[in-house]
Amino acid sequence: MTADRQADWDPRAEAVLRDQRAAYDAMRETRPVAYSELLGWSVFRHDDVLRVLLDHQSFSNAVSARVSAPNGMDPPEHTAYRRLIEPYFAPEPMQAFSPVCRRIAADLIERSLAAQQVEFMAEVAGPFAVRAQCAFLGWPLALEGPLIDWTRRNRDATLAQDRQELAELASQFEQIIVEQLERRREVGPDADVTAGLMHQQIGARRLNAAELASILRNWTAGEVGTMAAALGILVQFLAAHDQLQSQLRSQPALVPYAIDEILRIDGPLVANRRVTTRPVELRGIPIAAGQRVSLMWISANRDSRVFPDPYEFRWDRDPAQNLLYGAGIHVCPGAPLARLEMRLFIEELLGRTTQLRLNPDAPPTRARFPASGYDGLSVRLQAA
Repeated sequence: MTADRQADWDPRAEAVLRDQRAAYDAMRETRPVAYSELLGWSVFRHDDVLRVLLDHQSFSNAVSARVSAPNGMDPPEHTAYRRLIEPYFAPEPMQAFSPVCRRIAADLIERSLAAQQVEFMAEVAGPFAVRAQCAFLGWPLALEGPLIDWTRRNRDATLAQDRQELAELASQFEQIIVEQLERRREVGPDADVTAGLMHQQIGARRLNAAELASILRNWTAGEVGTMAAALGILVQFLAAHDQLQSQLRSQPALVPYAIDEILRIDGPLVANRRVTTRPVELRGIPIAAGQRVSLMWISANRDSRVFPDPYEFRWDRDPAQNLLYGAGIHVCPGAPLARLEMRLFIEELLGRTTQLRLNPDAPPTRARFPASGYDGLSVRLQAA
């Protein structure tokens, strides 16, 4: 905690964990810049979050002692690494990956249809997120179980601030990456995405092991949990809104907009960190250099100052205002892949069903900080 600074709120308080969205909404209106020991200075309003995103000179992304390429870097270092990874998410590789991703979605959905009822998070969302990511990177499907377990344990350890467990988990993940790199020492750059990264260069040299591990860790550890959470949010919302289901079945071209709007209402990612590089002021509150700042995505995207009727699904929003993937130079480089995976999954789900319904005998259970979305989501499906 900063010297003599009392906490304004506690992100781990039971009242907050019971309904994170409502708690963040309340903070946005009453304490839009608030201090906690866990998150440092949390920023809840859309315009303040956008200010931080666009002022990378005052708010640095270099928040970790470990190598974190490129999202944990600032220009000019960030620029070189960002330029290196962006081609992996360009239209051509996304188009090439599309049929693979669609098959993964179709297979999981068909298995669910056979049972007619599914615990969506455990049986579909988590497996899809891991299988799609492994397929994209060229990793073996045998990693599905270990990666799902790792994601769960990492979430729990983060909430508990169990630093020993977090260190052990970091070591375990590094070992997974080392094993994948070792398998590709003798193959060319076209073998798969992981092999391609191993042949990339920064200046006159190839990426070193720490840099490779950092990029792959960011792509995998962050992607899997967030993708699973996003799919759970999307399916719960659609199952609770029959009219929207029907509209998207008849007008599939609307699916990409609907996905972004649903995830604006109920975000899959709670927060990201920055650190101040110099003294700044937010909402009249002075913040010294070297302080942690947390961008509260869910709250910012539900700010009525930017989104009238913020908790309602509307077709007339300005997509440019949606901070689902951030903004500025650090906007999520993997957004094209995330959008592709979600679009294909929802297209397959709606195309193979005539109705999605929530199971009235097993109400959804919410995930708790640092996760978002749902822990439990029982859904009934009617095949087309």
